[in-house]
Amino acid sequence: MRKKPATHRVAVLALPTVVAFDLTIATQVFGHEGHGRYAMTVCTLDGGSVTTTTDGLELSVAATLDALDDADTVIVPGFRRGPAPPRALDALRQAHRRGARIASICTGAFALAQAGLLDGRRATTHWAHADALADEHPLVLVDANALYVDEGEVITSAGLAAGLDMCLYLVGRDHGQAAAIQRARHMVTPLHRAGGQAQFIPVGVPDEDDELAGVITWASSNLHRPITVADLARQGVMSSRTLHRTFQSRFRMSPRAWLIQQRLRAACTLLENGGTTVDEVARRAGLGTATNLRAHFQRAFATTPTAYRRAFTQ
Repeated sequence: MRKKPATHRVAVLALPTVVAFDLTIATQVFGHEGHGRYAMTVCTLDGGSVTTTTDGLELSVAATLDALDDADTVIVPGFRRGPAPPRALDALRQAHRRGARIASICTGAFALAQAGLLDGRRATTHWAHADALADEHPLVLVDANALYVDEGEVITSAGLAAGLDMCLYLVGRDHGQAAAIQRARHMVTPLHRAGGQAQFIPVGVPDEDDELAGVITWASSNLHRPITVADLARQGVMSSRTLHRTFQSRFRMSPRAWLIQQRLRAACTLLENGGTTVDEVARRAGLGTATNLRAHFQRAFATTPTAYRRAFTQ
């Protein structure tokens, strides 16, 4: 008889002036998972009420720091920047020493840094606080652009919605992409973005005076067609070299990588809606064949188009 996997214990540490949105992200992903994979506890220093950054909102929490003693993962949501309580820092250090995975959302990275857990590691936080994190903690290798950074047993994410990307990524890391897709579907959100993706990636149609407006609008309307970098450059009335520099500056990726990303987004939408064969999805998204679509899908999402669609139809 197959042994049932042990439930993964998650402790979400709400420090004083916690960012309620960040806290909610963690509780929604791990507290309503629904398959018995996670057991989540929200805790504060001594239990009781905890202030938030939202005017008029105060939360009542039963669990104390003791919840960190046997947690497999500890998540620190954002809080108003400042010195974290020493007892909380000690508890984070102890949890890390015994092998717990420590993660932060937004300014929660400052607590991890104050505990010394980010020294010599790459880390990220909300873009508006990245310079402060680097200035206050020079041993931390701050990546101001990343959505989230996985350093093994220490993971940090940028602000707000990037915390959702990180939490879904952790579900995928723990239980596979199918589980992450199912969780994303339940939360009515797309599959998590890759951690190396820039915090600023414009979506939709840009302003008319944007130098890439014509390029993006035209490409988005012609994804079913073969498109070369030269085609994009012509639409932007610029050289291929200038186009490449502009895309690298704006999106932190080449025009070709951006185009593949848009094709994959289109493929995901078609798969989610159902009723279309994988071959037809590949053709309509401009990826040619089902084999090519599968290769790109595996590289980007570590799953197959069929598995992705199955997760959205279960």
